[in-house]
Amino acid sequence: MHHRRFEPEDEVVPGVRYGRQEWVPTPAFWAAMADLEGGEADDYVSPMGTPLAEDLAFCLLGGFGVKMELNRAAWERLDTVGALRANDVPSAVEFEDLLSEPLLVNGRLHKYRYPKQRAGRLNVALNSIRNSPPDTNDPISFRNNLMELPGIGPKTASWIVRNHVGSDEVAILDVHVLRAGTMIGLFPETYRLPRDYEALERKFLRFAQALQIRTSILDAIMWREMRILFG
Repeated sequence: MHHRRFEPEDEVVPGVRYGRQEWVPTPAFWAAMADLEGGEADDYVSPMGTPLAEDLAFCLLGGFGVKMELNRAAWERLDTVGALRANDVPSAVEFEDLLSEPLLVNGRLHKYRYPKQRAGRLNVALNSIRNSPPDTNDPISFRNNLMELPGIGPKTASWIVRNHVGSDEVAILDVHVLRAGTMIGLFPETYRLPRDYEALERKFLRFAQALQIRTSILDAIMWREMRILFG
């Protein structure tokens, strides 16, 4: 547990009052949630210690318009047949065939939304990291390298970096986290993703530091809770 010395009226960062933990979604609420969580929040990460190809595929299959349960089911389909560990990266057509078959999620069959688009991106990205593996020692340059690949914007790149090296130097900011930050005045209402990603991320990292919460815990909790509250 952290010993935060904030009163409800105190500003955690300029313009953002701490509030009370029973008020959703105040900083006090997030701090209480983080304390309950302890050291880990693993709702949207692939299994730790997996090869980069598998982490990258997991994140490329997710994102906008793909529910997490479907994301995981699609990744497990590719993983089960060995497509992510094959000697030769499967072709876009082969990936598309695998993603076009309905997936079993919570006992029901669901169609994956973007089989053709994601199949093409997977093929290009997996060939790229095989032919010229990125340097994973510096999280920021690692992220910049990933963003050169088609279909990988700052959020997906940050998600891959977090999954692969567990870095707290990057934040995974999506519409749920953006909404939470905007509601408490952390993010200006005019800010948009992905256009303002770096500016949003700087504010988020300062906010996490002020609350004494690891970035990786705070963005994961915000994502999960806002998803439950607002769908």
